[in-house]
Amino acid sequence: MPSFDIVSEVDGHEITNSVDQANRILDTRFDFKGVEASFSYAEPTVTMKAESEMHLRQMTDMLLGAFTKRGVDVKCLDFGSIEHSGKSYHQTVNVRQGLDKEQAKKLVKLIKESKLKVQPAVQGDQVRVTGKKRDDLQQVIQMLKQADFEMPLVPKNFRD
Repeated sequence: MPSFDIVSEVDGHEITNSVDQANRILDTRFDFKGVEASFSYAEPTVTMKAESEMHLRQMTDMLLGAFTKRGVDVKCLDFGSIEHSGKSYHQTVNVRQGLDKEQAKKLVKLIKESKLKVQPAVQGDQVRVTGKKRDDLQQVIQMLKQADFEMPLVPKNFRD
């Protein structure tokens, strides 16, 4: 029986490239000359450091732009609160991967409401969709691309 898995993951290499690109943009910006500001990435978080809260807000836009240019979905980013320590401000950005139980249940409900002849099943941090016809599975994939879900959804392991 044909099947495929729905996962929510982001390429770690692209995240590293996005953070490096954001650092290069930071080095060339005129309003950041002489300002100690940086991005760093240690899986699964990106840390932004700057001398003022205003600079952190500008760095957020730079980071989002770099992620968008590299094709990484910004829905996976979870911005933490801005913290002040000494003369610097820092903010952590968590990169969320995998579907938790609530999101998987919403996804299963969305697929079942479509009235297609497929069976979704939660398997850990992914959802497996099986059906008798390949066309039904392809309709589910198209529906997922059009759906506004809070995480980036990637179909994988399509099997006939």
